[in-house]
Amino acid sequence: MARERFRTLTEQMFYTLLCLKEERWGMDILDRVPEMTGGRVQIGSGTLYTLLEQFLGEGMITETQVQGRRRSYLITEKGKAMLEAEVRRLEAQLQDYRLYIGKEDTVC
Repeated sequence: MARERFRTLTEQMFYTLLCLKEERWGMDILDRVPEMTGGRVQIGSGTLYTLLEQFLGEGMITETQVQGRRRSYLITEKGKAMLEAEVRRLEAQLQDYRLYIGKEDTVC
């Protein structure tokens, strides 16, 4: 069975979408993600531009400006909904962790 596209987000996907709550150029995203995460998450330019094309194709972001090879992007309502779904998924994982951590009789 094929995995549903964007059912869950990688950290690079998550932070790319999060960056785009404000209009940004691709190069701005490359700088902003490490800044947002204290350097914990890095995105390579090849990965970023692949993600941007995929997000555009899925209607999760929109292209707002083109100046030569430079393009800027902004998250759409569909992209915001995907981010919110991912946050709910992560919160559920955290809740499960808190519920079961330290319980000696719990078997995973």
